[in-house]
Amino acid sequence: MAIILQRTNPYTTPQTYHLKMEDFSELAGGFTLSGNIVDVEQQECYPGRIHIAEGKIVRIERGPVPETHYILPGLMDAHIHIESSLLPPSEFAREAVKQGMVAAVADPHEIANVKGMEGVQFMIDNARQSKFKFFFGAPSCVPATPANSSGATLDVFHVEQLLQRDDIYFLSEMMNYPGVLNGDPEVMGKIAAAKKQGKPIDGHAPGLSGDNLKKYVNAGISTDHECEDICEAEEKIGAGMRVIIREGSATKNFDQLYPLINRYPSSVMICTDDCSPRDLIRGTLLNILKKGLNKGLNLFNLLRALSWNTINHYNLPIGLLRKGDFADCVVVDNLDNLTVLQTYINGEKVYDKEVDIPVNRDNIHIINEFKATKIEKAQLEITAKSDKIRVIGLIDKSLYTKLRIVPTSLVRASDTDNRLVSNPSQDILKIVVLNRYREQAQPAIGFVQGFGLQRGALCSTIAHDSHNIIAVGVDDDSLMQVMNTVIINKGGIACYDGQTTIILTLPIAGLMSPEPAEIVAQQYDALHRQVTALGETLSSPFMTLSFLSLLVIPELKIFDKGLFDVSLFQPVDLFV
Repeated sequence: MAIILQRTNPYTTPQTYHLKMEDFSELAGGFTLSGNIVDVEQQECYPGRIHIAEGKIVRIERGPVPETHYILPGLMDAHIHIESSLLPPSEFAREAVKQGMVAAVADPHEIANVKGMEGVQFMIDNARQSKFKFFFGAPSCVPATPANSSGATLDVFHVEQLLQRDDIYFLSEMMNYPGVLNGDPEVMGKIAAAKKQGKPIDGHAPGLSGDNLKKYVNAGISTDHECEDICEAEEKIGAGMRVIIREGSATKNFDQLYPLINRYPSSVMICTDDCSPRDLIRGTLLNILKKGLNKGLNLFNLLRALSWNTINHYNLPIGLLRKGDFADCVVVDNLDNLTVLQTYINGEKVYDKEVDIPVNRDNIHIINEFKATKIEKAQLEITAKSDKIRVIGLIDKSLYTKLRIVPTSLVRASDTDNRLVSNPSQDILKIVVLNRYREQAQPAIGFVQGFGLQRGALCSTIAHDSHNIIAVGVDDDSLMQVMNTVIINKGGIACYDGQTTIILTLPIAGLMSPEPAEIVAQQYDALHRQVTALGETLSSPFMTLSFLSLLVIPELKIFDKGLFDVSLFQPVDLFV
């Protein structure tokens, strides 16, 4: 693979040197890191030595050094919900540094929907157990919409309290864009609180354009990570927004949007948004860097999107390989393999490929909010009330869905039986959402097309953004079995194949596991293998399932009270 080292002004391409893993030279209690230095600010790569003391870069010297690797600025995720990794921040960090990450802009929106302010504090406290740099925001939409049934509410008063803190860096994604456009007092109060503190406001406005987009941006909202095509992204950049290209586990937009990185090098960032434990361990941002280089993107522009632009936009204390900066960097073998050899945060080596660095795993305080009780099969039965029903149509690798109208006859039990059931032959399956914050709640029932299951059922307490219980299955017996397994364990993701149920328990708010990352990833892989054996064809089935209750992404979703038409921004009936 040829690496393109471009810059605005021509420069002499440096020689390639090969050096030892690390050339230390004592410097008043510090050390020297040698190699080919990738300078994003000056857009050049040169051999030299970085002198580090007391966590910061005190001097950079150019000049030949023996035998080289490359030293890059540490990578950072511009927008992520740590909870989606199924890991608390401390455990997420231990895996992220292995992939060259040093920081993340994190929205604790998921746990806030379960435990409110207590949940946000849990994330901040747990993050302090690691050297990794987490920058948390104040969740703006808890619940995501007035229709949602969440475990907690963060009103203007709570958001103001959070934004006054030094360890809260921004107002998290403003998903209630209708509230912004209509001047909802609660929404505008939260935006005003962020402006008062001089903190950035993140956006979330899929498909928004024209005058509505201008009004949204003029309210003070500065980023968006929901673009799925170039035209939408360029309109948002033209309106003054920073576009964050998302390449997560369920939604992958990089292949559509990567040309933006060279076209608008100062206006683009990169995020995962939601990242499964298996993808975290396999490398997320590092793989995006490799993919971008394979597509011929400018290395410096890529690194700007993976570090520089995010640091500048949020005004974050992260180093960029400049004199006086914190020594936050990653050492890789070369620009072809991009194998991470070492990662440094504030001058401290937090990962070394050749040497195990001892890790202390402190006990994790378990918090949760779960009152749901076991369901009966009869609660899952529904009878026809018309000749047509609304069906959620899946789009693989996207959070978007389609509203499909199908004949009721396709899901009737028989010509003489008006009960509606799954029809695997047509890939139309029953989907259920149950409020987990109430006892004896009645489930909401709908139908979804695109999962491909031929037997069994899936269930999860990760159901954006309220995180109620969501399940999809080929028959009511399977749905009851898998849902009750999750209910008994008070949280988790589970799969039932008709005989055996596998569950990854998530005792921390029904979202995260206290187990080490490698164990969680192994359990997640086992679930994925079982789901695939049932006929599943989606690239990330559990992630896809979790987003089917997200009421701010078009077109049709389901929540604990029924179906929700996002275009109309209101509940709709199953029957047409």
